Amino acid sequence: MMEALLPAKLVDKAREVINKNRAAGRRIAVAESCTGGLVSAALTEIPGSSDVFEAGYVTYSNAAKQQVLKVSSDVVETFGAVSVATAWAMAQGALKASDADVAVAITGIAGPDGGSPTKPVGTVVFARAERGEDPDRVFADSKLFDEVDGRAGIRLQAALCALELLEP
Repeated sequence: MMEALLPAKLVDKAREVINKNRAAGRRIAVAESCTGGLVSAALTEIPGSSDVFEAGYVTYSNAAKQQVLKVSSDVVETFGAVSVATAWAMAQGALKASDADVAVAITGIAGPDGGSPTKPVGTVVFARAERGEDPDRVFADSKLFDEVDGRAGIRLQAALCALELLEP
């Protein structure tokens, strides 16, 4: 029998998120780009997570961000796919598309290519949106993760960070 599909620290963090949101009576959603569904996979690794985890949207391309999460093409063209504006729009889109109480979005450059001087490989942007919250109150953050563990390391660090943002 296979023990675990994902790294233990990711599954442990997901378990914590599920338990805390269950206790708070909150349902959660995730909009992922560079993590490619890793956060959703970690959440669904937890038995009984369906009473907390509402939806996961993997919108890797700009077109998918626009079609599925209703991110404005103006936002993507003006600020780029890896930006606070795009992450915020993704989180809002996930909230609108689901019955979740809170949504977190992740967009970034996991590498090994695709970086630029202003947005190097390892740049990941996060945003959280909560139902009923003033839409002008934006919670978003950009982080630069260490490339030492390569693409997988950046994606794991980003997934762990996103899970932290889902805690009540």
